[in-house]
Amino acid sequence: MKLSDELKKALKLLPEAEKDKLILKLLRSNSKQAKILDFELVDTDTVEDKRQLLYEAINDSLSTLATFKNPSMGYLLTQVRLLSGEINEHVLITKDPYGEIVLNCHLLQQTLALFQPVIEQQSYAKAYPICIYIVARIFKILLLIQKQHEDLHIEFKDPLALLANELGKSHYSMMTAIRNGLDVNWLALFELPSNLVQIHKDLRAGGFLR
Repeated sequence: MKLSDELKKALKLLPEAEKDKLILKLLRSNSKQAKILDFELVDTDTVEDKRQLLYEAINDSLSTLATFKNPSMGYLLTQVRLLSGEINEHVLITKDPYGEIVLNCHLLQQTLALFQPVIEQQSYAKAYPICIYIVARIFKILLLIQKQHEDLHIEFKDPLALLANELGKSHYSMMTAIRNGLDVNWLALFELPSNLVQIHKDLRAGGFLR
């Protein structure tokens, strides 16, 4: 919602005590904004600290899930989506574009490393939702990398190579990648096509990556 000039003027005229009450009331109803302010004004952890904590949380969550005997594909996908949501929240709070890329790479790489045998035991129909989720997220990662300054691109070479290596071990995931226009060599050789945005747009328009 865009604030009108009249509302802005009215807010400036409020007594300080009323402003404080209003701010506290608004923050109670907007937990995300409260977390942003807490990080910016109170929290002593750096962006790097927060990124490392989330990195470890991803490892812990997936390692715990890997101890379950034959988790269903639906449950696995739900847990991966939840962890992806935590990455999104981290980025919202800390404004960490580098972390958004490397954490998503790590999440997908670890998911494939830990659950590839379980995924391959399923029928392709059951495995498809988690496979297409991984492929679609890889496209998102590549698009995010292209948005970064070219001088920073090299920092993502190793995370992409690790992800490509795990992807190549999964028959279902590779099949899904090929059928949905993802060339794994883009990751393995770190050669992102210059027209990636258009490729992604055309694939989506053609009903792929879903």
